[in-house]
This record gives sequence, C-alpha cells and structure tokens, in this order.
Amino acid sequence: MITDTHTHLYAEEFKEDQAAMIKRAKDAGVSRFFVPAIDSSCTASMLQLEKDFPESVFLMMGLHPTYVKENYLEELAHVKEWLDKKDFYAVGEIGIDLYWDKTFLKQQQKAFRTQIKWAKEKKLPIVIHCRDAFDEIFEILEEEKGSDLFGIFHCFTGTLEQANQAISYNMKLGIGGVATFKNGKIDKFLNEIDLKHIVLETDAPYLAPKPFRGKRNESAYITNVVDKLVTIYGVSYDEISKITTANSKAVFGV
Repeated sequence: MITDTHTHLYAEEFKEDQAAMIKRAKDAGVSRFFVPAIDSSCTASMLQLEKDFPESVFLMMGLHPTYVKENYLEELAHVKEWLDKKDFYAVGEIGIDLYWDKTFLKQQQKAFRTQIKWAKEKKLPIVIHCRDAFDEIFEILEEEKGSDLFGIFHCFTGTLEQANQAISYNMKLGIGGVATFKNGKIDKFLNEIDLKHIVLETDAPYLAPKPFRGKRNESAYITNVVDKLVTIYGVSYDEISKITTANSKAVFGV
C-alpha cells in the first residue's frame, strides 16, 4: 500500500481523465490520496471527489499562501466555516510563499498563524507550503511549537539543517518528485534522515518525477519516487511503502 499525502486530484489538468488517472494510481498500488485545499474555488470539486471516491480520498481544508490576497479574511472565514461543519483530515495547505510575490507577507503570516490555531483547536495536523520562506515559517513554528503542533512539511526542498529543524516541530517531510531531480539536492542528504520522518507525495499535477519531469504529474508516478528512495536508503520497495504509509497514518489518524 502506497499513500500519496499530497495530490490535487480536482485540478483542472485532470478534468478530462480524472477517473482514469485515479485508476492508474490504484493499479500502481496507491490506495490513499490526501487532497489539500487551495481556496474557496476548489471546495465544491473537492467534495465531489470525496463523494465519488469515498474509500480512498481524504480531504484537507485551508487557504494556500499564494491565494492570500486582499480578500484573505473572507477566504479564511470560508475555511473556518467548513472546519466547523465537516470533518477533515488536516488543515492545509497553509504556510508562506515568497517566491512569486512578497506583497502580502504580513497577511500570509496572519493567515498561517490563524490556521495553525484552528488546527490545534480541532486536534488536526497542518500541511505546510513553504517556498523561499524557511526563516519566516520557522519563526512562527517556534512560537507555536508543542505537543499539539504536528503535521507535514510538504514538498520539502531545504537543507539537512532545515530538515532537522522541521522535524523538531513534529513535522514529517513530504518527499516527492524533487528527490529524483539532478539539481534537487535533497537526495544528497536524505539518507541521513530516518525513514520514520518521511512521507510520500506527488503534488500532482505539479513537480512530476523523472522521467516525466516537465509533464503533467499524476499520483501513479509516486512509484518513481519510491524507486528513488530505494536507491537512497538501500531498503526494499515494499519497506519504503510500508514505513511511509505507517507514517502517514500517524499524522492523519486514518
């Protein structure tokens, strides 16, 4: 059993072949799909996805940092409304992204803190999106750390030092296609991180692993990530699948 802890199955890129794409993933051994929210525009399609695939799709609710704009308070109200009326498996994806635009940094910080608070109230994990913002993310996690703070550092692309700091805040590291990239860098030190801290993800339709880099990613391609971890850790494919799925169960409680 393989678990994809981060896949945007509702994305527009899958509009024409969503069911077939999910079947390909299941045929490849992927039986659990954890689906992050972006903003209010994706809620209806996420709920439909859960209805269509109730045995294998597990939803999160949150506001993605790059969608924190002038109307972010309205978007946060939407997140809170849904967290209060339905069960979700995580608050995510949330965090800070300074890659594209630094205009709304203060609003991103406020949205991140607010959603961490809600996750703690609901006893839910958080799923963190971090791009060009490790210092800013760690500053908030340092203030919020405790037994009630836990989750996944999605699409981890930092250094060994940053990996250990993320782990110190009860975060698993989400490892996906970047581990297969020649310039991805994390493959150089990943074997120094115990497998108990690792979960698998695709971030489909983004960040496809080799040999699909540059093309649409899909959950079935997570097998290429497993293959890479087999090489990095020197353990069997089944062992990687088993340990990372057990780690995902520890985070999401299912």
